Amino acid sequence: MTVTSPHDTDRQTLVLDTNVVLDWLVFDHPADRALGVAVRSGKVRWVATKAMRDELEHVLTRGSIADWQPDIAEVLRLWDVHSEVVEARPARPAPGLRCTDADDQKFIDLAFQCRPCALLSHDRAVLRCARAAAPWGVCISTAAAWLARTGQVTG
Repeated sequence: MTVTSPHDTDRQTLVLDTNVVLDWLVFDHPADRALGVAVRSGKVRWVATKAMRDELEHVLTRGSIADWQPDIAEVLRLWDVHSEVVEARPARPAPGLRCTDADDQKFIDLAFQCRPCALLSHDRAVLRCARAAAPWGVCISTAAAWLARTGQVTG
């Protein structure tokens, strides 16, 4: 896990919400598998904060996904290897970028901080902010829609 500046590369910057990470690293969802190829190959840059990793670890260890028997240590290892941890700066997002789910606001705030950026989510409360975020250089989308639109990875 490397702490970096949010603007130190020319690659497309992504923020992945916890459900997208779980779909990729635990549930092996096809769209998120393709996203994983983009992240692992270095075609895109996945930025996150310590709070986001803490949330993932909490979800993995609280038992709600125990039926899938995730290898928690491996999921966290992959998170550490492939994400770039950035320091979250206190910021006031643009009007309309307030998520109705306060737990998800950290994803929107980081995407706004790292713009131009894409925030990939399956959460309706996050996705409802997409129209307001677009003029500010933040694309909020599902992974499948973002992959189809950008052509980053096929299949």
